[in-house]
Amino acid sequence: MGDKISGKLIDTLDTSFESLYDIILAPIKSKLLLVALELKVFDHLTDYKSANEMAKILGSNPRNTELFLDGLGAFDIVNKNDNKYCNSSSSQTFLVQNSPYFIGQLLTEQWQMSEPVLQDLKTFIIQGPQEIESITTGDESGKALANYERSGISQLVSRIVKELPEHPHMKKMLDLGGGPGIIGMSIVANHPSMKGAIFELPNMAKVAEKYVQEYDMEERMEVLVGDYNCDPIGQEYDLVLACATLYSSRPDIDSIVRKIYQSLNPGGVFLSIHEGLTQEKTKPEIMRLGWLAAELLGKDLAFAQGEIAESMIKMGFKSVRSYSLNTPIGPMDIDLGRKA
Repeated sequence: MGDKISGKLIDTLDTSFESLYDIILAPIKSKLLLVALELKVFDHLTDYKSANEMAKILGSNPRNTELFLDGLGAFDIVNKNDNKYCNSSSSQTFLVQNSPYFIGQLLTEQWQMSEPVLQDLKTFIIQGPQEIESITTGDESGKALANYERSGISQLVSRIVKELPEHPHMKKMLDLGGGPGIIGMSIVANHPSMKGAIFELPNMAKVAEKYVQEYDMEERMEVLVGDYNCDPIGQEYDLVLACATLYSSRPDIDSIVRKIYQSLNPGGVFLSIHEGLTQEKTKPEIMRLGWLAAELLGKDLAFAQGEIAESMIKMGFKSVRSYSLNTPIGPMDIDLGRKA
């Protein structure tokens, strides 16, 4: 039974619109974070400061600065105590610019890629893909990617490789499309004698060479330059890693998987780490939404679960094992192919 008002019955509801209201508020969080990064707020909140102190540092309106900081405190990106503000532990680790794990640039670039589509989303839906100004990647993007790789991903992947039964006998590995190469170097550094190579396009290869030097890995890591879709990738590898990189190969995934198979020694391992969309490509939410803007631009990027594993089987890998790995950017599919 429902409640009666003026003789009319109001139905009893067994559901709530709370989740819908949360969706409407979500962009406020994004904007607060992006502006805080732009103003370098987290660089100044390594110790407790009042809103007035922050207003003097930023040259901002004291009242609205307090409201702004309270907004950041509402979703625990800063802490407030006795009317003073300080970074949360995650902000201190990932949002202070001089931290080796600073991902502020990466988060900003992610938003910059999505914002033009979101601002005119209705047009993209009604009219289809539109031309937008591309974002140029340079040294800052390379640094952002390196910080992302060393902020948990390289540690996870290195641990996976170390736990492989083949690990003690591996001599040579390839980090295919490895970006700045932090993941590949982490794998090699976690082995007493393995040597490795990072294969990248010319601009990113220069970034990788810089990080190889920074980590004093010149004796164990080399950088190979080319387009892996059409250029040779080398031979006699015991491990080939492809971590979130095979998107340009997706229209003909079998070709690159065949090339990887041929590059491996007998008993070699191909380790693929990519998203795997499920439930008719609507889940996981974080992956579906993360790729949405790029795909509305006309690109067909995100892999469905099992797509890479099926290609491994077709191209001759004697066994394929798949499982899911939780990462900071959502669940990723691990596909392990072993060559006879």
